[in-house]
Amino acid sequence: MAEGIDLGLSGLASGFDWKTLVDQLVEVERTPQVRMFTEQQSILTRKTAYDSVATQLSVLQNRVDDLNDSDLFDSRLATSSDEDIATVSAAAGAALGTYKINISQLATAAVQLGSTNIGGSLSATSDVSGVVLEDASFSRAITAGTFTVNGKQVTISADDTLQEVFDAISTATSGDVVGSYDPITDKISLTSASDSTIVLGSATDSSNFLSVMRLSNNGTDTVTSSSSLGSANLSATLTGANLGTTISDGGGTGKFKINGVEITFDDATDTISDVLSRINSSDAGVTASYDTVNDRFLLTNKITGDMGIALEDVTGNFLAATGLTTGTLDRGDDLHYRINDGGVLTSHSNTITEDSSGIEGLSIAVVDSGETTVTVSSDTDAISKVITDFIDAYNKAQAIIDTNTASTTDATGKVTAGTLAAESEAYSIASDLRRMVTATFSSLTGTIKRLEGLGIATNGDNNNLSLSDSDKLEEALANNLSEVKSLFTNSTDGLAVQLAAYLENTVGDDGTLPAKQDNLDTQVQSLTDQINDQERLVQSNREQLIATFVAMETAQQNINQQLQYLSRINAG
Repeated sequence: MAEGIDLGLSGLASGFDWKTLVDQLVEVERTPQVRMFTEQQSILTRKTAYDSVATQLSVLQNRVDDLNDSDLFDSRLATSSDEDIATVSAAAGAALGTYKINISQLATAAVQLGSTNIGGSLSATSDVSGVVLEDASFSRAITAGTFTVNGKQVTISADDTLQEVFDAISTATSGDVVGSYDPITDKISLTSASDSTIVLGSATDSSNFLSVMRLSNNGTDTVTSSSSLGSANLSATLTGANLGTTISDGGGTGKFKINGVEITFDDATDTISDVLSRINSSDAGVTASYDTVNDRFLLTNKITGDMGIALEDVTGNFLAATGLTTGTLDRGDDLHYRINDGGVLTSHSNTITEDSSGIEGLSIAVVDSGETTVTVSSDTDAISKVITDFIDAYNKAQAIIDTNTASTTDATGKVTAGTLAAESEAYSIASDLRRMVTATFSSLTGTIKRLEGLGIATNGDNNNLSLSDSDKLEEALANNLSEVKSLFTNSTDGLAVQLAAYLENTVGDDGTLPAKQDNLDTQVQSLTDQINDQERLVQSNREQLIATFVAMETAQQNINQQLQYLSRINAG
């Protein structure tokens, strides 16, 4: 055999195009696969159609479940004639009626007011040459800039001492205004040496020195701080918090209780801010804060109402040192109200519930004092919407079934059957649903025994429902709500009850449609396996044919070479 010749090329030696023949034979052998593939596509089309039917039936099932909820027919619509006074909500089954609500007092929270002026003095003596503004325990940080005394600007910086500020005031006023500090009252005074009226401040002041010093014009020659100046230092450790009484943890882990909840502290590492945050994040039910104006601590109940706050120092003296146990309780108020001019009722909160009012299922959120009228009625709009949503979902389900079962005729008269035209299950679902919604439930008491009693009609053209008389539905909901409820939710003959059971058997996890879809999936997979098996056989046969023809090409090549050799001998 000549070197370099590819005998796998069709007809290279023999001149016979056997590759085309092999391809034709392979295609013939694939004929069963084509039939199986066509069958598979038909099954998939039916599966897709059933999927769409099942999806819409699941939507219908949800709408039926809404109808089958007895709370739906007990749903309430609550309104307030004046929502600036109160807003209202009502649970299902709330007592129907109209109630005049008169609010005479709002509920407020109790506040434990700590003792005032709890902070230590700025200085132990009248000498304030060591009191640096930025380090002193003022209620607020003093800003650098200018302020005005008797029309003269005084410039200060944060690192000035209080004595340097006094000196600057004296210099600016040519010695007329003198500043001093009283360690007993913890106040400063500005005094005019000439007995002239002192006038403080101007529109161009850029420092807050005068306000932090609590100095205000009084029309005299002496102006004194309105209250003590030293205040608690919330960011320093507890032992250095500048309180009149130093906080101690008792030599171990400090503890105190608020409303029975234990709070711990360490006087060497914790700051007042740390402890206040710990209180606020605890279950003590209060909010702790510091009042910079009055230099006192506050505990405010997180809930409203006339109730106290229990305080106890366990180890150490945090509550006593912060003035909380020596302060006073500003009692909270209960909500006071009347219903329909009855006696005064009370509530700890500004929400009136059935616990205090006795009106079942009614909740009133009070906004302000005054009078409003609360009306609780059946929420017929909500019920009507659920009914119309059911009609819409039912019609869509029937439409999808009809689309997939109906035959169509084109312009040439050719008739094409629907995807599910031969499927009895689809027809059965459509007819079962129609039978159920057109049934008369004779066992029900009252006058409403079928959907027609609600103005819902059917026709002979299709399986659809229509709300042909909305007034009739509105009247039934207004005057015969219990019969409407029974029509849908009666435990044995209710339409929604029966539809729910039917749809569960049809599209539920163990329903007939999921079983049908699983069966179709199985058929599709079986055909896929058969097609794959057939293709493997086709490829095996193809390889055998190719091997045979390559062997033929090899033999033919050998014959050709021998003929060429004999020809050369004869020619010689």
